[in-house]
Amino acid sequence: MPQFEVVRRGLFLIIACSSLTLSQGALAAGKEGGAGQLAGDIVSAGRLRMQSQRLAKLYQQAGMGLNAAQAMQQIDVSMSQIDAEFTRLGGSARKPNVRRVLTRSEALWQEMRVAMKQAPGPASAERVNQLADELMIHAGKLSMLIEAEGETPVGRLIDLSSRLNMLSQRLARLYLLAQGGSRAQGVLVDIEQARREFSTGLNELDTAQENSPASRDAVGLAKNQWVFFESAINRLGIADRGNEKAAQNVATSSERIAQVLDLASSQYARDYTDATRLLR
Repeated sequence: MPQFEVVRRGLFLIIACSSLTLSQGALAAGKEGGAGQLAGDIVSAGRLRMQSQRLAKLYQQAGMGLNAAQAMQQIDVSMSQIDAEFTRLGGSARKPNVRRVLTRSEALWQEMRVAMKQAPGPASAERVNQLADELMIHAGKLSMLIEAEGETPVGRLIDLSSRLNMLSQRLARLYLLAQGGSRAQGVLVDIEQARREFSTGLNELDTAQENSPASRDAVGLAKNQWVFFESAINRLGIADRGNEKAAQNVATSSERIAQVLDLASSQYARDYTDATRLLR
């Protein structure tokens, strides 16, 4: 074979192998970027679900005169954060079923936004609570639909940690309702159901085999906060009605547990991206 032909074929093989390597690298980078996007979307949907209950809690808190000015300021800040989450979620290409749930969730949010602009009172609080529960349900569907597109079990842990965050805020909201005088059997049953579900879910997170050292530490922080929060919730009784200190303890501890659970969700999102990278 002529020397020129040998050199030509050698160059062809080098170029072909180089092209293949570049293509695989681009595919891997795209896959990693897609994993990060998906994990971030699950976190965003989870925050919408959590904030639906947190905002209703803050609105109830303001109506009770419990650090009312601070509660209304927190509502204003959270409104902007929710708007940003919807913008983020709406900026990605979506499957039709996901797009439908996202559109409905945003419509509910706009209604809730308007309702919270009214001065807190019995009628407006009832409307806010109703919209908060509807938004909670639709944001939960949104999170599950996005999680179903994932490739690793860590996506389930992102969703579970954000669901626990929602439950912590729901518990606080229901507690404040009871403290404000609503001792309907349904409220007390909902409190106990949410408390049990939170406790079970937190144990599931803590014992998950997919936990990284960092996510296990984050869950540990949540467990520490849950001790204080559950203790405050469990002191609810007829004698505590109107006890401002008890209500203040619940309001404060619910904000702390929200912070650490949000950190846990963010850590699980990082774990998700890392786990997807290992699957390549």
